[in-house]
Amino acid sequence: MTFSFFGSGSRDLAIDLGTANTIVYAPGQGIILDEPSIVAVETFDGEQRVIAVGTDAQAMEGKTASSIQTYRPLTGGVINELVVAEEMMKHFIYKATSARDGSFHPGEIVVVVPSKATSVERRAIQAAGINAGARRIRLVEEPMAAAIGAGLPVTEPIGSMVVDIGGGTTEVGIVSLRALIYGTSERVAGETMDDAIASYVRREHNLVIGNRAAERVKKEIGSAEANAEGRHIVGSVSGSDLATGRPREISLNQAEVAEALKEPVYRIVEVVLSALENVEPEIASDVIERGIMMTGGGSLLRNIDQVLADETGLPVQVAEEPLRCVALGAGRTLEDSEFRRALCEA
Repeated sequence: MTFSFFGSGSRDLAIDLGTANTIVYAPGQGIILDEPSIVAVETFDGEQRVIAVGTDAQAMEGKTASSIQTYRPLTGGVINELVVAEEMMKHFIYKATSARDGSFHPGEIVVVVPSKATSVERRAIQAAGINAGARRIRLVEEPMAAAIGAGLPVTEPIGSMVVDIGGGTTEVGIVSLRALIYGTSERVAGETMDDAIASYVRREHNLVIGNRAAERVKKEIGSAEANAEGRHIVGSVSGSDLATGRPREISLNQAEVAEALKEPVYRIVEVVLSALENVEPEIASDVIERGIMMTGGGSLLRNIDQVLADETGLPVQVAEEPLRCVALGAGRTLEDSEFRRALCEA
């Protein structure tokens, strides 16, 4: 099999089909695509057509005429708009496998799914991939992919715990000997944090801001823990005044943002504590010794690792490439026979 863009053979891919971003991995090359999971659809004379996907569609978000709508076809890591998701997957698969003659040759595709995805949700992902042109769809559960991508010893008889905070879900998993011993999903993650910031600004400052503005605040000055110093770390955000409807800009400090994020951070801590309560004694000793590995974009929130360490009493570390761990792990299942047994059928 060839992995060349311009070869005549089919090409295998691993796809982290995320609520916020879709990342595509090609064996032998690594990450070849990382774009927002957004599709722009235009309605004309009662007919709809996709006009942009990914980065191009994101540029249109909130700035289009009424005839153009932008969609995020995944919620909580699972498909909620099947037709739109198919178009998005087809676009990304074509982009990753297209040849100079305009043909494209997708082979076997591994897709990441939440550990608690239902059989219906799994079949929807399989259908979207097959309709997008894949020869075969196989699935890998997100905590397992995250653990592999973070370099945890998943093929050994050692219990390892991973907490992956993505865009739509927080996945907590305990893995050992290529198996997910325990896995759970909670629909509280990066987008929940953005919503919490937007709600706080509306409630406390009478200002309506968009999710992209809230996300920017989270990245620039967000923190999982409030402290006195946070009042001196200040950022700004613009939106529409609730009373007048006019544009207005305000200043926010880090302590305020930490207050806004208190509820979603607490929910994430609760999910982790619940997982620890379900650990078998033999695995528990490994987890106590090795601690918790954090992955996903949410793990980059300032001090969230410290909050988790304080609440669990365990050592916590953030993976080297937290945003890409899941895609890297899924990709390794295609490259290394040691990890292929971690795959499950749709």
